[in-house]
Amino acid sequence: MTALLELAGITKRFGLVTVADGIDLSVGHGEALGIVGPNGAGKTTLFSMISGDLAPDDGEVRFDGAVVTSRDAAARCRLGLGRTYQVPRPFEDMTVFENVLVAARYGAGLPTRAGYELATSVLAETGLAAQANLRAGALTLLQRKRLEVARALGTRPRLLLLDEVAGGLTDPEVEELVAIVRALRGRGLAIVWIEHVVRALTSTVDRLVCLAGGSIIGDGTPAEVLASAAVREVYLGSDPEAAPAAPERTAPDLLGKLLR
Repeated sequence: MTALLELAGITKRFGLVTVADGIDLSVGHGEALGIVGPNGAGKTTLFSMISGDLAPDDGEVRFDGAVVTSRDAAARCRLGLGRTYQVPRPFEDMTVFENVLVAARYGAGLPTRAGYELATSVLAETGLAAQANLRAGALTLLQRKRLEVARALGTRPRLLLLDEVAGGLTDPEVEELVAIVRALRGRGLAIVWIEHVVRALTSTVDRLVCLAGGSIIGDGTPAEVLASAAVREVYLGSDPEAAPAAPERTAPDLLGKLLR
């Protein structure tokens, strides 16, 4: 698979704390990659270095073969890098439609008519057409999450970075959001999704990466990564080898724990 995004030796430190320690990672055209890891693992910091919100201390970011390490977030957005944030950031006094139109006009750089057409299409795709004329500040949490995805799609991304868009939702609401992401995958959009709701990832992505301590400790299919001893220790908080008297946890046992 040809790489759309490539990270080579990405490193970031805040004082004495290393939050990204020489990370190498690639994402192919049309690939769906999930990222898991404990709080403080460096997941959102990694997203910020991919999107251009934060500069790495060392290493290189390449997008579609071009080195973009020194380009700012606006330039990367124009190249096709779109992202959401853990906490939705709509323009609350603007309508839902206006929020997406801003993304289309200034993120994607479209002229007015094309921007209107894209905004209309994106609202239909994310299930927000009926709320188009509502003020964004009046939306429910699920609708705000949908709008966060819609605004990112309004920039016409080729790679979409989703940062915990399922957080805080009920199980049925998570399923609604997963259906949207699956549809985006179906049209060939490359996706990188950070999520603590693991069942959302395992039902959607091709590949899973686990970050811990600023390093990748697992990379493979969801089943392979969740069965890894290193990943099990991160999630379970103990060394499976340390208590031989206890029944051995199997991969299905762990999957059951994580997917509940």
